[in-house]
Amino acid sequence: MVIPIVFVGILYVTRWPIVALAIAMLVASIPGIGRKPIQSRNEQALIEAIATWTEQLRDTLAGSHGLEQAIVATSLHAPVELRQEVKKLASYIGYGSLEDGLRKFGDAVNNSTADFVVAALITSSQHQARDVGQLLSQIAACARDESKMRSRVWVSRARTRSAVKIIASVISTFVLGLLAFNRRYLEPYSSLEGQFVLSSILVLFAFSLSLMQSMSKIAEPERFVRRRSVKNL
Repeated sequence: MVIPIVFVGILYVTRWPIVALAIAMLVASIPGIGRKPIQSRNEQALIEAIATWTEQLRDTLAGSHGLEQAIVATSLHAPVELRQEVKKLASYIGYGSLEDGLRKFGDAVNNSTADFVVAALITSSQHQARDVGQLLSQIAACARDESKMRSRVWVSRARTRSAVKIIASVISTFVLGLLAFNRRYLEPYSSLEGQFVLSSILVLFAFSLSLMQSMSKIAEPERFVRRRSVKNL
C-alpha cells in the first residue's frame, strides 16, 4: 500500500513519471516499509520446537509400546509451533502407514532439521533400529546447536540490516528534500533524458540495497526427505 502512495505523491509533485517509478522502487527496497522483514526468528522458534518434540519422543518411547503410540502420546503436549502438524501425524497413522504419515509431516513442517527426525523415525520403523533414543538425543542436540548458530548469525548481520535501512532512508529523504525545497537543483532532470539519467541512478541504488539486504539472510539447506520422495514417485 505504501508503494502506490509514494508513486502517486511523487508524480503529483514532479510530474515526472519515470522518476516517480524509480523512487517507488527505491522505497520498495527498504526493509520493513516496502519489503517484509526477514522471518528468521520464526524459523529459529520452529527449530527449537523440533528439538523439544524430539526429546519428548525420546522420553516417551521408553514407556510406550511402539513409535506410533509415542507419537500419539506427544501430540497433545507438542510445542505450539509444531502441535498442529504433530496432531495431523497422529491422526494419519491411525488409518495409514507410518512412513507415509512421517513424509507428510515433513512436507507440512517444511524444514531441513525436521527431515533428520523424519529420516530417523522412518529408518527405525523399517529396520527396527536399536538405540533410537540415543539417535533422537543427538538430533535434538544438533537442532539446539543450529538454533544457537542462527541467533549468532542474526546478531552478526544486524549491522548490514541497519545499514540498508539508514542508507535507503537518507537517500529517500535527500531526494524528497530536494523536491520540496530546491526544485531548481533538479531542473536539468525535467527533460526526458534527464529523467532517464536520474532514474538510472535511483534504480542502481535500489538494486544495491537489495543486494545488501540479501547478504543479511540465512540460506536454508535443501530438504532431502522430500527430494527422495519425489524421486521414488
